[in-house]
Amino acid sequence: MSEPAFRQLVEQHWAALEARPTTGENRLRVSQLPVMTDEGALAAAVDHEGHRHLLVPMSARLGLRSGLDGPVLRLRKRPLEDEDTYQTYADLACLREDLNDLFTKLCVDVLTTVQGLSGNPIKVLYRVLDRWKALFLTHGPGLDPEQLAGLFGELIVLEKLLRHDPGAHRLWLGPKGHRHDFSTGVDAIEVKSAVDPSGRKPRIHGLGQLEPPAGGSLCLVWFGLHRVTASGGGTGFVDLVERVRRRCDDESAVLGLLAEAGYRHFEVDRYRDVRFGIGEEIWFPVGPGFPGLTNSALDAVGLPVSVLDVEYTIDLSGRGLAFLTSDEVSHMTEHIVQESE
Repeated sequence: MSEPAFRQLVEQHWAALEARPTTGENRLRVSQLPVMTDEGALAAAVDHEGHRHLLVPMSARLGLRSGLDGPVLRLRKRPLEDEDTYQTYADLACLREDLNDLFTKLCVDVLTTVQGLSGNPIKVLYRVLDRWKALFLTHGPGLDPEQLAGLFGELIVLEKLLRHDPGAHRLWLGPKGHRHDFSTGVDAIEVKSAVDPSGRKPRIHGLGQLEPPAGGSLCLVWFGLHRVTASGGGTGFVDLVERVRRRCDDESAVLGLLAEAGYRHFEVDRYRDVRFGIGEEIWFPVGPGFPGLTNSALDAVGLPVSVLDVEYTIDLSGRGLAFLTSDEVSHMTEHIVQESE
């Protein structure tokens, strides 16, 4: 059975179990899955709190690895019996409903691996868990204040685009290292944010960041932010992430992009107290007279480009710079989304 088929199968079983009446506090609603091992069949289950479980059959004589006991995943040995059978399982449970999608992927990984190696299902379960653990351990530390501010600004712009199209996250290329944060290949948006800034002085990375796409346009969005407490209003960083997830048509893709940007959803508690107020939000069209160094500008004056890793700061506080009105911002974001269709 393929991974998409396993995903559909296990989600159907959980949905059917969730529709049944709840049972006692220590009871599970269980549905056997068509995946056999030498120890018996795997099963899906739902407890009285609505948490989803994957049950992997095991010998009653075996011990079970310790150390996986919440707050997201819990693994414990659980004997179950009905009128006809008695079976011991390794019970893997997801304790957070907002991570059910990732738990489904983990369970599908277990099911597909067990399907190929049915002789020792517990060994297979450990192998899959270790593989996922290694995946998360390879990521770096959490986001620093400057990175949080930068990602917050990008998410504000992404939310605006998603209002026009729930698939607009496909334009978000910044986490993948693209020179512009958002791009259709013809039109692009670059986002710059700073906390408690002294003037509008964003840092520019490279000679291509303020270069519009060939034959297209570029807009630079400036956010002047300030950190606030929960009682001080503003927008919570995690709240903004959740709004983006609700608006998009592919949560897994957005979570993947967030992970590439350094935000790992399983560490959400680390960022719950982060809140920003937006002091300034200005959309500058990047055109003739806009401050900056670009490859084309240097070519135009006959200077060969032989310098790498250029970084510099520009000053956007000058009165002569044009900026978009709120209506023009709405029109531009709608246009860039329609252009990508």
